[in-house]
Amino acid sequence: MQNSLEWLPTKFVRKHGKLRGSRDKAELSIASRLMADLIAQAYEAAIPNHVSGRLLDLGCGKAPLYESYREYVSDVQCIDWSNSPHGVEYTDQVCDLSETIPYSDGRFETIILSDVLEHLPEPIKCWHEMHRLLSPGGKALINVPFYYQIHEAPHDFYRYTEFALRRFAQESGFDVIELSPFGGALDVLADLSAKLLVEVRLSLAARLVQYLARSIGDARLGQKARQHTTARFPFGYFMVVVKPLGSS
Repeated sequence: MQNSLEWLPTKFVRKHGKLRGSRDKAELSIASRLMADLIAQAYEAAIPNHVSGRLLDLGCGKAPLYESYREYVSDVQCIDWSNSPHGVEYTDQVCDLSETIPYSDGRFETIILSDVLEHLPEPIKCWHEMHRLLSPGGKALINVPFYYQIHEAPHDFYRYTEFALRRFAQESGFDVIELSPFGGALDVLADLSAKLLVEVRLSLAARLVQYLARSIGDARLGQKARQHTTARFPFGYFMVVVKPLGSS
């Protein structure tokens, strides 16, 4: 990774030993903290079990997960395109992920694709490239939003159900290890409310709405009810796929 010695936390930070969304407004909007917290939880749980060897961070931006995965890997390569709103400070290769990615077959053991898939106009090309770039047994960790606002317009093309994600994996030759929705109806409502409140400059109210969704909402709904709303109204999805042994 370019400029790795100068890397600093941005979107995700550690607080009391746990990864969460940054509270720095310059790095993460107040209204996006709830989504970032849930994404951070998913990666923090998965990285120790699924990340190893040479890692490729696709659509890396400011490489916000670098601190979480760097101790598990032997090498990090970062790719983003020239139109990235986050700059290319840490980027090793500048290229469009809808095109051929300039690395050799089977070079990597791990790929990170975080908040990227919805921005690709022809996503299946990227899925096939991930399969090509991974060695047999290699894994890709992926997250996408579902009930979420338009962002990085005009480069925001799709929202995917779990069924679409499974189909992508199957068509590109991957086996699915994990595919889990995160969030739920309360989180979706809290996220929408927080974004509207920030628009009218009521940031304190936005923070309160998000806090209530995660704390009081969990206590009132209970685990079974929350799982039900998560399945029906997912805030987003997190998945881990593996390139089967023996694949070419």
